Amino acid sequence: MPCSQTPPVVLVLAGHDPTGGAGLIADREAVAACGGWAVTVPTALTVQSCRDVHRVVPVEAALIGEMVADLDEFAIAAIKVGLLASRDTLEAVVDVIQRFPGVPVVFDPVLKAGGGTTLSTDGLIAACRDHLLPHVDILTPNRLELMHLAGQGKDDSERAAALMDKGCRGVLVTGTDTPAAETAPDIVEQVLFTGEGERRWRWLRLPHRYHGSGCTLAAALAARLAAGDALTVACERAQSHAWHALSRGWQPGAAQWLPQRIEPEDVFHRFP
Repeated sequence: MPCSQTPPVVLVLAGHDPTGGAGLIADREAVAACGGWAVTVPTALTVQSCRDVHRVVPVEAALIGEMVADLDEFAIAAIKVGLLASRDTLEAVVDVIQRFPGVPVVFDPVLKAGGGTTLSTDGLIAACRDHLLPHVDILTPNRLELMHLAGQGKDDSERAAALMDKGCRGVLVTGTDTPAAETAPDIVEQVLFTGEGERRWRWLRLPHRYHGSGCTLAAALAARLAAGDALTVACERAQSHAWHALSRGWQPGAAQWLPQRIEPEDVFHRFP
């Protein structure tokens, strides 16, 4: 029977990761798992494995605009931005965001691959600060990305404040990769900074290294904002989804683990 409900639509502008661990595929799974529908426009093609990224090819800026323009039958309720591999791509994404005034924007700054490959430059990071952040509602960096983006500040609070001074309205800092010194080793602390203050969450640290945890969190957050959740509620629900997706993860070979964002159906019970 057809579904009578219209899911909230998230426009995803991100790189394509052939492994499905991160990028567009990961974003679409997370959005679907959190009740939304993702329309996906690639900003870059990548050659990568679950170990590292080997090549990034930016998508032509004009093509990004054309792909978005042809999605006019969808009522976009949130935008999620991921990998930006060139200044032209960044400018194309800013142009797209400006077509949807009032729609919440989530930016997951992808500056380095899990395997260590650098995916950005100082000039591109500066362009993100000056040209993209004024259009962003919530930024989701890890602590290392926060330091690179802010370029100043003695601690996370000061760095987040510096980015909000650029126009970003909130910063959700994740502590998975580079935990703060005072955080217990078995705990992951996430901190939301807004103009109203700070909100902290603590989650049990899982035992493996994961490919795509940041994508999962940011896409889930975009889905919940699209559904109408308030920012703090959306952040909490997105973290819960990401933690459970990681806890169900699997490992191809000896590489990083991959999140299972959509819980597998028990087909053996449904089809005896």
